[in-house]
Formats: sequence, structure tokens, C-alpha cells
Amino acid sequence: MAQITTARFERIKSRPAYELVAEAIERKILSGRLRPGDPVGTESELVRQFGVNRSTVREGIRLLEQSGLVAREPSRRLSVAVPHYHRLASRMTRALILQQVTFRELWHTSRALEPAAVDQAMDNATEQDLAELAANVAETRKLQHDPAAVAELDAEFHKLIGKAAHNRVLLLAKEPSSMLVRPTTGFIIMKNPRGIPRLIAAHQHIVDALSRRDRATARLWVDRHLKDWRVGFELSGMNLDSPVGDIDARLPAPLTPRSA
Repeated sequence: MAQITTARFERIKSRPAYELVAEAIERKILSGRLRPGDPVGTESELVRQFGVNRSTVREGIRLLEQSGLVAREPSRRLSVAVPHYHRLASRMTRALILQQVTFRELWHTSRALEPAAVDQAMDNATEQDLAELAANVAETRKLQHDPAAVAELDAEFHKLIGKAAHNRVLLLAKEPSSMLVRPTTGFIIMKNPRGIPRLIAAHQHIVDALSRRDRATARLWVDRHLKDWRVGFELSGMNLDSPVGDIDARLPAPLTPRSA
């Protein structure tokens, strides 16, 4: 009698060819081998290069256009584009933008989540976590005359705080709003570069408080830091009750995450 064995593996699902086309082009863009403004080619050229039919290429390009990685020029030629921040964001973040949540809602959410992350980091941060935070502050101080770099390092600092909390639920809960805070902070810093020393000081005080396990001081500086964000936002001429998507029209260029 034949022995019946329990299946250990799921069936292999083949991926549509258009996804493979999009992925191949995306890999070249993200690796830096294709840079913003570089030609990707015409649909006819891509058909020949990939050895697939035109509808497959067209569908793959559609995916890339939706993500903002590729733009179609008036000549119909395709070129690499720099996507706006909301095209790099998660599905939940895009939903927040489509729902036209306001900067006031974003600020109040940050006032709930950031102290929670610092509070848990106070209990759970390792020496490695503290070293990474200290290195971030040192790098920010080094690059303080470069507002765009400071904005990216600020986003990295708050991500490291979430990591130091060692609570994956909290880290995932922070992600959608953090993606909206990133370009907003960049806009504030570019408009008010004199506020950079205050940002660095707040980060340093938070790291020092975490190192001493000084909960009260850490909470105090997180609160000051978030209040500075609001003041800087209003000084930049923005309305707290405007939709978060409005920031895209104010940014000189889309901000992209620093490479790891």
C-alpha cells in the first residue's frame, strides 16, 4: 500500500511577465545604474530587449509610472523620475493622504507615539541602540549646515528610537505617520535653518536621558522637540489645518530616504 505523505511545500506560483519587467527596471534604478533623467527607452526598444510582447512592457511601465519611478516624456520616450514622497510611502500612508488628514492630526499623533517610543526605549534600549543614536547625533552635528541631510538624519533618529523600544507593534504603528513627518520636517528645516541647533540639542538631551535611564528628562525633551516642530511649521507659513498632501507643492524637490 502506497504511503501517503503530508505536503511540506506550497505550489510554486509563477509571476506575471509584466511584474518581472517592472522589477528588472526598478532594480537598475534603485542600484543607481539608472539615475533621474536617464532614458529608459521606448516601448519598442524594451520589447526587443526583454523579448516580450508590447502589452507586457506597457503593463510593467504602468506599475513604474504609478510608483513615480518612471515618467513618460512628450516624445513618448520613458525616463527615470524622482518620485514624490507619497509615492514612496506605504499603502496606509497613501490612504492618509487620500483622506486629507491634516498636519494638526499628524502633530497630535506624533505627540502620542513619540513619547511612547521613548518611554519603552527607556526600559529596553541596548548599548548597541544607544551607540547608534549617539552616532546619529554626531553625524547630524557634522552635517548641520546641510538642511536636507539634517532632515533625513532627523527621520533616522526617530526610527532608531522606535527600534530601541523593541516593540514591533509600536514600530509598525509609527511608520505611516513617520513617512508624512519626514518631508514636513525637511520643509521646516529648509525654511528655518536656524532651528537646526535646537533640533540637535533636543536629540542629544534625549540620548543622554536614555543613557542615564532618566525618564522624566527624556519626556521633557521629547515634548519640547515636538513643540519646536509645531512652531517651526507655523513660522514656515503653513496652516496646521491644511491637508498633509499640500506639502508636496511646497518642497523644492522630493526627499528620499538615505541609503542604509
